[in-house]
Amino acid sequence: MTQLPPETPLDSLEWIPRPRQTALRRLGLLTLEDLLRHFPRRYEDRTRFDRFPDQASDTAVCLCGVVEKTSYRRFGGRTIFEVRLVEEGGGLLSGPLMCRWFNMPWVKNMVGQSDRLVVFGKPRLRSKQIAMEHPEFEVIEEGTSIHFDRIVPIHAAGDGIPARALRELIHRAIESTDLTAIPALWPAERNAERILPDVWRAVHFPETFSECESARRQLVRDVFLGIQIILCSRHTLAKNSGGVARLGTGRIWEKIEAALPFQLTPSQREVIAEISADMASPHRMNRLLQGDVGSGKTLVALRAMIQAHESGWQAALMAPTQILAEQHYLNFRRILDPLGIPVVLRTSARKEGSGEADLFNPAQPAAPPLVVGTHALLFEGAEFEKLGLVVIDEQHKFGVLQRSRLIGRANAPDVLVMTATPIPRTITQTLYGDLDVSIIRERPAGRGAIVTALRDESKLPGIIEFIRTEIAAGRQAYIVYPLVEESEKLELKAATAEFEKWKQLLAPAGVGIVHGRMDADAKEAVMRQFREGSISVLVSTTVIEVGVDVPNATIMLIEEAGRFGLSQIHQLRGRIGRGSEKSWCILLQNDATGAALEKLQVLEKTTDGFEIAEADLKLRGPGDILGTAQTGLPPLGLGDLVRDADIMTEARRTAREILAADPDLKNPANARLRAHVDRHAISQELAEG
Repeated sequence: MTQLPPETPLDSLEWIPRPRQTALRRLGLLTLEDLLRHFPRRYEDRTRFDRFPDQASDTAVCLCGVVEKTSYRRFGGRTIFEVRLVEEGGGLLSGPLMCRWFNMPWVKNMVGQSDRLVVFGKPRLRSKQIAMEHPEFEVIEEGTSIHFDRIVPIHAAGDGIPARALRELIHRAIESTDLTAIPALWPAERNAERILPDVWRAVHFPETFSECESARRQLVRDVFLGIQIILCSRHTLAKNSGGVARLGTGRIWEKIEAALPFQLTPSQREVIAEISADMASPHRMNRLLQGDVGSGKTLVALRAMIQAHESGWQAALMAPTQILAEQHYLNFRRILDPLGIPVVLRTSARKEGSGEADLFNPAQPAAPPLVVGTHALLFEGAEFEKLGLVVIDEQHKFGVLQRSRLIGRANAPDVLVMTATPIPRTITQTLYGDLDVSIIRERPAGRGAIVTALRDESKLPGIIEFIRTEIAAGRQAYIVYPLVEESEKLELKAATAEFEKWKQLLAPAGVGIVHGRMDADAKEAVMRQFREGSISVLVSTTVIEVGVDVPNATIMLIEEAGRFGLSQIHQLRGRIGRGSEKSWCILLQNDATGAALEKLQVLEKTTDGFEIAEADLKLRGPGDILGTAQTGLPPLGLGDLVRDADIMTEARRTAREILAADPDLKNPANARLRAHVDRHAISQELAEG
């Protein structure tokens, strides 16, 4: 058989019918290499099967049986196709399994009586019968060696191309493709594990599960090295693309620190030194500042902005929301007004400071030295004559491509990105691998403890009385809901509906509401009332998740807590405990079980954001935490940032060693890596338009 290049278009191949080509395009598979990189999402050992279950289970099982009977009927406006499946050989130890598909009439055209059927799903107890609803299935025919009596790959299928047909096409692609033309990025001399010469066959059609795992790790090593080469190249490029030494004098900061009513923590002093050294060097700063909620990152950012100002440069802080931008602006004003240092606000809704002569020191240039705003201020012709530092708050709300636009500015500003979402080390190496990293690990002294408790609705009367007592003592409270308006489908409480209830329950205390559908001025008006204490309780959605700072707020009640993510609840909880008083976070959830219960119990046990981030990664995997489209990086493929942490660490070390010896990848031995970096740079430029 003629071996075809990996880049061969699938629509040029006669052995792929036109309807299948259309279905493959919908899956994003355009070339032979695309097809080969459509990896199995799981495997079934069809040399042996699970026993037919006699009870319900939350664990999916793979069964093989014979169709004894089928039925198709309409019921209550929907169709039901039902199969009665029995074990081959008519085993007496277990009963039949009922398989049901609702509103999927095409299934009845695929499954017939006496067919041999493999099904995969979770057995449930339905009307005193063990049943599977909407199981994955495959009809087994004689003489089909790649579909039975072996370890069988299950690939993600699509409309118009079932898993069985996709498996056959991938098998044909392995036979038809010149596999030697698919470049292996990992240097052969650096391989600590055995290299499989037939890695593509081994990952799709393994003889053993150990062979499959070896092939998977080999391909993951390539993908992870490709990611780290791109990241480390970005890091080198950012460091070397211009840069100005901005030393500052330190005199303004000495005055600010002397006026603070508290001492900086050792962690704050350590990261201030790291950032100051970066800014004083002739290379560009490109640094990530991680710090848990309430750890004092904003003060560290202000220290950097003052250093830029003392060096004769402008500094800008970019926040993801107007509420947070205005809060930073007000905090900076409180600190800087006594020193006569102007700070202005620039958002799409408001331009505080423009034309207000009393905000400016006449000795300063016309362009404001310190600017706070939303991301719009960096892309809409704001008045930056000499921008020397950009601080991006809550970096995860933006993206690497937006950050790249900042780094690419002609005047080469230093860049400091901050996040209050603690990030596990493996994620940091991937999502922020092009940045140097500083971490604040301590909370400032004098902050009150936060007690977190999981409760069900039967405890609500006592919770209401507790809130009333705290309000009477002069404290404030947040009540958080997952939705703005009621949803019949989800049957969840909603902020707008519950707002009226809380006004009555807590009268005469003032109760306000804020959510994402309110316009910016309305939101800020309510937030200002809450900050100033004219309202005692704020009913809200997750719009308060980031940056709202009201030290007098000591209670947070989170309704339907199981609907929120673990890290999201931790961020919400960070809105309390910002003063010296003890605070309480109450997680309200009825009948919490399984992963939802485990998640809420983690929050009861710890307030350490880094512990919570690790638990979150284990509970829900990296998929939700790391979206490579957001990072501007290649997809992870078969890689798993939890399971393959050792490979990512090894890939990062290898990439750094390769670039240290050959920064521009000009050595012929690194030609494949150079081509990979160039190819990705072109695709990224196309993506950015």
